[in-house]
This record gives sequence, structure tokens and C-alpha cells, in this order.
Amino acid sequence: MRLGQTLPLLRVARPPAPYGARTLARCYSIEDVARRARRRLPLGARGYLEGGGEGEYTLRRNRAALDRLEFLPDQPRDVSRVDTGTTVLGRRLPLPFALSPVGGPRMFHHEGELAVARAAGQAGIPYGISTLATTSVEDVAAQASSPLWFQLYVWGDRGKAREALARARAAGFSALLFSIDTSVRSKREREQRAGLELPAPHLSLPTFLEGALHPAWGWHFLTSDPISFPNIGPPDRRSRAVMTEMFDGTVRWQDLDWIRELWDGPILVKGVTRAEEATAAADAGLDGVIVSNHGGRQLDHLPATIEVLPRIADAAGDRLEVLVDSGFRRGSDIVAALALGAKAVLIGRAHLYGLAAAGEAGVRHCIDILADELRTTMALCGARSIAELDRSLLRCR
Repeated sequence: MRLGQTLPLLRVARPPAPYGARTLARCYSIEDVARRARRRLPLGARGYLEGGGEGEYTLRRNRAALDRLEFLPDQPRDVSRVDTGTTVLGRRLPLPFALSPVGGPRMFHHEGELAVARAAGQAGIPYGISTLATTSVEDVAAQASSPLWFQLYVWGDRGKAREALARARAAGFSALLFSIDTSVRSKREREQRAGLELPAPHLSLPTFLEGALHPAWGWHFLTSDPISFPNIGPPDRRSRAVMTEMFDGTVRWQDLDWIRELWDGPILVKGVTRAEEATAAADAGLDGVIVSNHGGRQLDHLPATIEVLPRIADAAGDRLEVLVDSGFRRGSDIVAALALGAKAVLIGRAHLYGLAAAGEAGVRHCIDILADELRTTMALCGARSIAELDRSLLRCR
């Protein structure tokens, strides 16, 4: 082929900027977005976002287990139309995933939960808000247009936990995620080495120097309201004092008695890694479980959630809806989880990379990446709907 015939085939124009964010123009995967996020964040925030408990065995195991799975496509089939919709907790969703609750999103971007809520609303998928959110449930609800779920930590002062629960319900949150895997806080060595001090970062000399090396983050840190946890105290008091009282080891199954008095919507237990826990949740009349090892951030040396998911799904049967999180970075990961019995997947770090890289635009772009990969994987596997995903499509290498 001559040069004159070749030149029209070459594209040398700059790629479009997703949602106007030029920094995302060449981000084609979640890992591409993660690289952008790492450049923008100071060391402490990166440590909090990417770190795990102790030696981070569980953190690595989550990815290694997903990487060992292989697809066995059922082809050829007509996959010109692929339906990614599903029903979760009685509501029809366009995609089989939700954005997971994570504490402290304003550590990664000054708009925090508000940016994520708007992005989730544009996609029509649920967004979970942590007890340790850095924006009030009332403010998040005011900007949300898709289902909101509230994740509850229970600690010694049940009065404050009750208040947080009542505020979330009054604000219109539809489902409750009751966490059972964080009765005490883990040892997170990567955060310690990075000099991160919770309950929130403050203007120590290392923080100031890191802010100078990351000027965009540093500017917003200095000019925004101080990071606090407004849902664990009175609505008019943005105090961090309560944070030091949490994770005192007192959470127990019996707490569901008073929780159900205050919450008349669906309740799911978050942090399940054993089939027996799913059975107990079903016997207690709950609506679902979330198979989770807290993204590898709590107890180290836990199995990957994708490994224990099939047993838990079998134990749950038709009595519970089973969701899963921890380590999911690809649309193909989501397909694998659905094939192994999950109803939907919760996405944590993957959407936070987008938040850190470009705020709302970054979160929307990460949702688009996962949705596109999900459709492509389903089509290449010969699945035209979520209902056609089953264990026959997978094997473990």
C-alpha cells in the first residue's frame, strides 16, 4: 500500500475527553484511571485508598483469585442485543453493579460523596454511603437521583448509631447494609508508613509538604471545609470526636433487634465470608448478604470473596439476595461474580480512582468502562442477559 493510501487510515487526532475531563482522554481501563489518580493524590491519601490490613495478603488474594478464572464461551449465538439489566432488592437496574460505601471520600476529591452520588444517578445505579461519610446523608440525598443505601457501623454508644440510622431513613435511603466485619479497626501498615493519622488528615508538616507536591489536591484541601464525619454526631455539629469511640468490639447479631425497629426497608449483612453466616441471616429474616472481606482492609489472610461466593450463594438459595465486593476492577470480573451466584457487585476502589482523577467526570467514566467491558464479555461468552450467566461459563485455572 502506498503512503498516500495509508495516511487517510491513520488517526492522529487527540481522543475525546470523557465528560470534558482532558485527564481522562487516554484512560481506557480502570488501571489507566488509577494511574492518573495516583499522580494527583499525596502519599497519605494513596495509602488510605490502596492499602490493606497488615501484610496485605487478602488484598492481593482478591485479585489473584479473579485472575485465575477462565471463561468457557457458549458460542456461536446471536448476541446483537445484550441486556445488562437486573433486579436488586425489588428495583430494576440498568447495570448489575452499585457503588460501594467507603469512608472518607473527600480525602480523594473535595466534592466527595456529592460527586459520586451525581455520577451514580446519571447511570441509574445505587450508591452506598458509609457511616463514616464525609458529607451528611441529607446533603447527599439532595443531589442523588438513584437508590441510596446506608452502611451502618455499630459501636458502644448505640444512641449515636440509632441517630445515624434514623437520619438516613428520614433522608430517603432505601436499604441498610449492616457491617459485621469491622468490630475493631485493623492495623494498616501502609497508612502508618505514609504518615496518615485518622480520624482525619491534618496540617502536619508532612501533609503540608505533600500538598505542595500535589498542588491541585493541596489547594482544595486548604480551601474546602475540614474533613469530618457529620453522620455520627448531631446534624449541626461537624465533629470528629466520635470517631475515636468507634470500633470497640461490641457489635453482635442481637443488634438487629433494635435496628429493625428503626428500619422498615431491606437489610443486608455486609462482611459475610462463611456459608453459616448466610444461613443465620436468612433465619433472622434479612433480605440479603454482601460477601466481603472489606476489600482486604480488615482481617488479613482471609480467602478471596470470589472463592467463597459459590458456597454462600448455595446456602442462601432463594431466601436471600447475594451481593459481593472486594477486588473487582473489570467488567469481566463482574460477569464472573454473576455467573457464580451473585445478584450484583459492589464497586469500591474502582470508582474512587475516578473520583480522585477527575471528580464526577472520573466516576462517570469508570462506570462507563465497567459497563462497556460487561457488555463485551457477556456477548463474547454468548450471554444475552444476566439470566444466561451460570457456572458452566467458568473454570478455575
